[in-house]
Amino acid sequence: MGHSQADKIASHQRIVDIAARRFRERGIDGISIADLMKEAGLTVGGFYKHFASRDELVAEAFDHALHDNDAWETAVATAPRQAMRTYISEAHRDSVETGCPLATLANDISRSTDEARDIYTDNVKRVLDLISKSLPAEDGTNKRSEAALVLSACVGSVLLSRAVSDPKLSKQILDGALANVLDLFATKRSRK
Repeated sequence: MGHSQADKIASHQRIVDIAARRFRERGIDGISIADLMKEAGLTVGGFYKHFASRDELVAEAFDHALHDNDAWETAVATAPRQAMRTYISEAHRDSVETGCPLATLANDISRSTDEARDIYTDNVKRVLDLISKSLPAEDGTNKRSEAALVLSACVGSVLLSRAVSDPKLSKQILDGALANVLDLFATKRSRK
């Protein structure tokens, strides 16, 4: 590979890395291509050497951002209760630019291209499968339905806790969701 080709690959990856963080931090429409390219140390004119469109960058950056969930997804399979404590937490709430893109970009992706929505959908299905396999088996339970509830509680509690201005309420949202999610992962569940 020639020097210029290696530079192009490195520049492309730098743009994707920055976009993955900034889109989560500011939203897909919250940062311009010019600002992304400037942060990457490149000119705005060079954007189209790397991407056919902004939509292509959005899809690639979102797919790249999903890899930030790899450790959490591994933990879901091996230590699900700890994985839930990590996800439904103040630390995760406060780490928007590196947080789970399922939570940070849910609204943006719902209004995005079919390609980005397909990437989101595939990831949700995969995470639902992971959670479903990690839930303890109980007679008469629909593990897939419970997995959907768990994922919704994870994403929803982080979203809500970020959106409210009252720190006490924010913590209450996280604590309430976590307690109920952990109950679903308990070997013997409390019956309410």
